[in-house]
Amino acid sequence: MPRAVFAGAALLVLASGATQSDPLVPFHLVERRNRSANQGGTALAARTKGRPDAPVTVYEMSDFQCPYCRAFALGTMPLLEREYVQAGKVRFVYINLPLSSLHKNAATAAEVALCAARQQRFWPMHDLLFRHQDQWAPLASPQASLLALGDSAGLDHAQLARCVASRATAADVRADSERARRAGATSTPTFYIEGALLEGAAPVTVFRAVLDSIYQSKTAAGAR
Repeated sequence: MPRAVFAGAALLVLASGATQSDPLVPFHLVERRNRSANQGGTALAARTKGRPDAPVTVYEMSDFQCPYCRAFALGTMPLLEREYVQAGKVRFVYINLPLSSLHKNAATAAEVALCAARQQRFWPMHDLLFRHQDQWAPLASPQASLLALGDSAGLDHAQLARCVASRATAADVRADSERARRAGATSTPTFYIEGALLEGAAPVTVFRAVLDSIYQSKTAAGAR
């Protein structure tokens, strides 16, 4: 059974499946393998913010059609980026977990985002997908709308269209989802933080309490 851990005012749940013997979890093992395999833009590096040597790594498991993920991406993430990522304390990595049973266009949006990552434009596409979620999410066929967002993100249109039409990143999205579920994520957003899960679009004060606690613990341990 997962165990609860309190960090400041926040509640973390230790991921029961996160063991060093598991080849998929924790995520940093997969990330190391991806870098060595030279998987290019769909590797985690293309959807990472922050210094590679930051003391704390946060893996955000998210769904582009999820309204709570949108609230985090547009409201909370910019604050955390300024206070922790730019300060060199925290590194954020985006992991796709489209909940297709609830959000019919989420997997397609995730595939488009990873196509954008192949052009090193994941984060501009990420922001546009969330900012314009209300426009593409209800569409019966969202591809044209998503390709238009790619134009706004500065992507090569023809290259993006080929990637989307061939579903070149579908396997990467599925692999992300499998890793996220093996880590214990069942809803979005869920955050895998140094071996524990923080579930939901918590207020920024909760993230500050968690990140400050873990950062202080890790840096104090390193100083000894």
